[in-house]
Amino acid sequence: MSSSKGDRKAALDAASWLFNVVTSVSIILVNKALMAKYGFTFATTLTGLHFATTTLLTTVLRWLGYIQSSHLPLSDLIKFVLFANFSIVGMNVSLMWNSVGFYQIAKLSMIPVSCFLEVVLDNVRYSRDTKLSIVVVLLGVAVCTVTDVSVNAKGFIAAVVAVWSTALQQYYVHFLQRKYSLGSFNLLGHTAPSQAASLLLFGPFVDYWLTSKRVDSYAYGLTSTFFIILSCTIAVGTNLSQFICIGRFTAVSFQVLGHMKTILVLILGFIFFGKEGLNLQVVLGMMLAIMGMIWYGNASSKPGGKERRSLSIPTTTKSPEYVVLPVSSEPDQKA
Repeated sequence: MSSSKGDRKAALDAASWLFNVVTSVSIILVNKALMAKYGFTFATTLTGLHFATTTLLTTVLRWLGYIQSSHLPLSDLIKFVLFANFSIVGMNVSLMWNSVGFYQIAKLSMIPVSCFLEVVLDNVRYSRDTKLSIVVVLLGVAVCTVTDVSVNAKGFIAAVVAVWSTALQQYYVHFLQRKYSLGSFNLLGHTAPSQAASLLLFGPFVDYWLTSKRVDSYAYGLTSTFFIILSCTIAVGTNLSQFICIGRFTAVSFQVLGHMKTILVLILGFIFFGKEGLNLQVVLGMMLAIMGMIWYGNASSKPGGKERRSLSIPTTTKSPEYVVLPVSSEPDQKA
């Protein structure tokens, strides 16, 4: 019986990761085409549209009875939305003000920051193998993605804000789901409307500040509108899968194994755009990163690999949420 439960959990875990990887990589490719080919460079406003679409879906599912009612205190909702929105804007500003190399370094630093939050806030302790595997992943991804590294004062500040707000937002996803017994769709139902409203209200001003272009003056065509709708549709899955994965695992595991998406984007870029950017250094970096991810998966699943020594989070008893499966938006999707 326990073996059956273990197999079922492993299958659900694998399906959750696959769902996240497919939707995340898809939205990166769609958004790159939308921004590079069709000139729709309004990333913050686009993210607002993503959450508006997510809000629409959760509203319909709640109306149909697939999502049960739940409660999330206003104070926790405000904190989450602030972390998530600072993450979105911070990542966009960091990419604009810093070199691509430093931007990649900032993204890699989210893993140690997430580890720090778990150690301090949840009293998590990592085994030596788990720590070493994280270092291997960081080295591998750094080797295949970090090239030119240049930074200035304002770019450094933007990167710090982006890294800490993203780590806090992802930690809070796991924290809120445990504390209030919220399922992924329920948590999205609480947070997506506030994120959509705030990003659609302030997003056009942020985008104008970053690009000196107005979203209302963009020349919308049939193809570009199709890509915007496609991006919003995929984003529902991206936002949901992020909440599912962090809820099932932790923010650290999500960050470590999530770098598989970086590797896939590099491989797909090679397939679709030729050999440019692919060399021995990149291949070795990919191999090192993949080895580190496999090592992390094995090390963290062993007894003592990653454990909470003491954790007392009051939980609110809720009925289980019914989720229909086929999700802050990730930083990568705005690249």
